[in-house]
Amino acid sequence: MTLKLGVLAIQGDVAENVSSLENSVTELNQDATVNIVKTPEEISQLDGLIIPGGESTTIGQLSLVNGSLKEIKQKVESGMPVLGICAGMVLLANNASDKVIGKTEQPLFGFLDVDLERNSFGRQRESFEANISMDSIGISNYNGVFIRAPTITTASNDIEVLAKFNEKIVAIKKGNIIGTSFHPELTEDLAIHKYFVNLVKATKN
Repeated sequence: MTLKLGVLAIQGDVAENVSSLENSVTELNQDATVNIVKTPEEISQLDGLIIPGGESTTIGQLSLVNGSLKEIKQKVESGMPVLGICAGMVLLANNASDKVIGKTEQPLFGFLDVDLERNSFGRQRESFEANISMDSIGISNYNGVFIRAPTITTASNDIEVLAKFNEKIVAIKKGNIIGTSFHPELTEDLAIHKYFVNLVKATKN
């Protein structure tokens, strides 16, 4: 069974996620293809999608314009796993505001019943790295790279909190949907990308 994995290539850390996925597939000895995707037609062929970090407003607006947003919503609601990283996690939320400018008017996929705060730890100059544990999915001592990171301030009861940092929610899971405030593609540790590949595999079985 060949898994069809994709990285949404509208804006952001596309190449880094492609590399992390390809290395994960190799180490897991999984039969899979990794594709850069932009259009609804390309997304419709996928078994799993990563929405990378970048500028959430740009990714959301361009996805809305070219029809990708609608296709992603249909695929995820029908069970396709998705991993939203930083800006990608912003797009998964149904409600987002910015720590500096307040309520944002941007297209959101709205999969997660949460309140999300953009730039929750500050701007670019406040970027940092910190040890994160996501014990419930078997990932401990993970080096989280936080860059203009969002956090979840409140979450509905059906959302599993995977990790907190300084009492702020920085990783969540709801069924086939995962979101992280930090950037797993910027470390050598493939644990989160491997977890995602295995989640896609489990969904296909």
